[in-house]
Amino acid sequence: METIQNSILGWAKHVVFALLIFWIGMRVVKLMMRALNKALQLREVDPSLTTFLQSLVKIGLQAMVIIATINQLGVATTSIVAVLASAGLAIGMALSGTLQNFAGGAMILMFKPYKVGDFIEAQGYSGTVQSIQIFVTTLTTPDNKQVVIPNGGLSNGSLINYSAQPTRRQEWTFGIDYGSDLDEAKQIIRDLLEKDERVHVEPAPLVELAALADSSVNIIVRAWVNTENFWSVYYDMNTDVYKIFTDRGISIPFPQLNVHLQK
Repeated sequence: METIQNSILGWAKHVVFALLIFWIGMRVVKLMMRALNKALQLREVDPSLTTFLQSLVKIGLQAMVIIATINQLGVATTSIVAVLASAGLAIGMALSGTLQNFAGGAMILMFKPYKVGDFIEAQGYSGTVQSIQIFVTTLTTPDNKQVVIPNGGLSNGSLINYSAQPTRRQEWTFGIDYGSDLDEAKQIIRDLLEKDERVHVEPAPLVELAALADSSVNIIVRAWVNTENFWSVYYDMNTDVYKIFTDRGISIPFPQLNVHLQK
């Protein structure tokens, strides 16, 4: 009876300590999850990534608490940990590409090199970002095609975000015929830029002679505009220059070849 009583007391102590470890561990997990949630909110991490990270961290911490509790009860946990490690390694090798895309999605959602609505160019495609998911990013091309790009390549490769900056520099090259009035052509372009309220005054627009080409005298024009006005200013300027050059008798040449015949 004394041996049985000692065994029961010893087992009771293990049970009490195990319950204490479990209770304290779960309380610590809650505190850590609150701290993680606040940190993610301060970083303004995407809600979809926040939920996934919270679940992943919570499961991992709770698993550690449960293993510690079982170990306190005297159950050997070495084999359990070894099995879990082996299973994790096998799953990781089988899903290496998927995990790379997940890691890429996490990096994109945390550091935000682009966001929904931005126009980007990457992996040989360009389009407007429609959605950023954990594993893939979806684009819509200008001709309304849907492109799905894995996040692994987007996080590791180079990309161009055309919407990242509030302003962009627009550039034109206008060719006029040899013999046309260069100063008048430049003044027409300057007047058009000054009248267009979408063109920024600072930095000042540039209108200069760029090259004496084979068939034309090329004038280069550079002006800063808001990103949302980039293409509208470009097309309007082309139309206005063509109309006014025609009205003023300034020829816009096309490639030509002069052939001289000698007897």
